Amino acid sequence: MRIAYLDCSSGISGDMTLGVLVDAGVPFDKLNEAVGSLGLPGLRLVAQEVKKHGFRATQVTVEHAHEHVHRHLHHITAMIDGSRLTERQKQTARRIFTRLAEAEAKVHGTTIEKVHFHEVGAADSIADIVGSAVGWDLLAVDRIVASAVPTGSGRIKIAHGEVSVPAPATAELLRGIPLAESAVQAELTTPTGAAILSTLAESFGPLPAMKIERIGCGAGQKDFAEQPNILRLILGEAAGPDAKAETDQVCLLETNLDDTTGEMIGYCIACLWEAGALDVYTTAIQMKKNRPGVMLSVLCRPADAEALEAIVFRETTTLGVRRSVLGRRVLSRRPCQVATPWGPVEGKLGWIAGAKARFAPEYESCLRVATEHGVPLREVYEAACRAYQAGPER
Repeated sequence: MRIAYLDCSSGISGDMTLGVLVDAGVPFDKLNEAVGSLGLPGLRLVAQEVKKHGFRATQVTVEHAHEHVHRHLHHITAMIDGSRLTERQKQTARRIFTRLAEAEAKVHGTTIEKVHFHEVGAADSIADIVGSAVGWDLLAVDRIVASAVPTGSGRIKIAHGEVSVPAPATAELLRGIPLAESAVQAELTTPTGAAILSTLAESFGPLPAMKIERIGCGAGQKDFAEQPNILRLILGEAAGPDAKAETDQVCLLETNLDDTTGEMIGYCIACLWEAGALDVYTTAIQMKKNRPGVMLSVLCRPADAEALEAIVFRETTTLGVRRSVLGRRVLSRRPCQVATPWGPVEGKLGWIAGAKARFAPEYESCLRVATEHGVPLREVYEAACRAYQAGPER
């Protein structure tokens, strides 16, 4: 299992994330191609090697035409949908922006549809998030773990005036994530960095047992007297128990429904998937007074539990949601791509140590190929399986 560990000793921001991904080996031209396909005038990334307190790191800055716009979530998702990103990359970018919108909506007392993105709706923040979504996909790790996160201290100016650190949206995004104390009088963790981290990291704590392959260092724009302003990425193969199977914790959200229509439940399920649920399913049940009902179950990462719970409350008639924390063990896995007569199909490999890998085509990738070429979905799925059995995966 390939693990990526984020050492956030100086916090995390969008540009630091891009820098650390490039420094760890993600092709820089691929990131530029991705952000360039968003349709924003003059948008491109520039990378250079810098030193922070004597330590080498890659610094990525975003160049773009001057603009005076405040975007809504639907404006940004439309850009993402119209880009040349893969479906998985688009989904990751949408998840990060949706998480940001939920945090902004909560602190401003509005809805995700009405919330205005200010700083995080600017071209540079859009490039940071989309580039990060693409970069993590290209890095192809099985698990992302992070250290406790320092936010910094003091006060900063944002579009809504002067606020204390962490900024309101940043604090909301970091709910449930361990924070580290810091005396640095600056904003170490930005809303963009917090959104990326809270969406993608599966757990937080010390460096896992692993065999180090690569180390990347991404530089922030500021210089601090107290410490180097660097985000560090340690990439390698799991050692010990993690080498055989992944073990972590997930949240199970459940509620019983007997007065919500099937259409509303279906829409709620779609919203839950879009927001990053690990699994969503329903079970037919018998409720009091012999009424037939449905139990809606949602599996998610602990950091996502509150946001997904809010969706259930918003989109159904329930008055309560049960929440429990479960341990789970899953097969080691990594992305895989195979060639079919109609083009590449993405999938996943899963395996137990010492056993032959299992290949499973991704539904969305098969659906895209089937739709574009007018062939049955079943044929695409079977062709992908045959392609994997015929030769090594890419």
